[in-house]
Amino acid sequence: MNETPMRVLVVDDDMRVARINAAYVAKVPGFLVVAQTHSAAEALAFLTTHPVDLILLDHYLPDENGLDLVRRLRQLGRSTDVIMVTAARDLATVQAAMRLGALQYLVKPFTFAGLRSKLEAYGTLRRALDTGGEAEQVDVDRIFGALAAAGSPNELPKGHSPTTAELVRQVLRSAGGPLSTQQIADRAGISRQTAQRYLKLLERSGRVTLALRYGETGRPEHRYTWLPSEGSG
Repeated sequence: MNETPMRVLVVDDDMRVARINAAYVAKVPGFLVVAQTHSAAEALAFLTTHPVDLILLDHYLPDENGLDLVRRLRQLGRSTDVIMVTAARDLATVQAAMRLGALQYLVKPFTFAGLRSKLEAYGTLRRALDTGGEAEQVDVDRIFGALAAAGSPNELPKGHSPTTAELVRQVLRSAGGPLSTQQIADRAGISRQTAQRYLKLLERSGRVTLALRYGETGRPEHRYTWLPSEGSG
């Protein structure tokens, strides 16, 4: 059953870039671009009358910068989630974005894979938070790790290959059900030890769930299942 897609507002002063970003978002299951605006004033006017889950926000706007817009939204009591998508690289801007509650910061230029990973991580975070109730420490760790660990293929720990990481992701995505570590290794054409390393990363990022299946020997078998983005079916 499809869930309601998360509504995204794309804010960028360059109409061409806004269209590209919107097209990228449209390719990620579970997300819907509801509008493109090209100034802080346009964005604010739209947000006053339309509900939005997420803003993809450029910092360099013609009337005021993106962080000023975030400040105004917070002053108005609007807690809409924000991912900065900008060419601003100075650490002062990055730090200010973090303190204002931006959930991610994507530096231009970037690839579709880079934006997709941020959106998928955001989807993981939203799913975790939307369940409500109380959280155990493991749940808290997963929530806080969802955005930090689920970066683009180039944001892996030292010694990890983006190609291998994507290979493991594709095996899990296409499986249609839980797989053991050995099954994943066989399908990806890598060793069991290598598969375990990448599966641990995906589990920490919240992209896969781990379940234990006990056989006749009593020794549990680890079985991994990919968590699809909302709206993917």
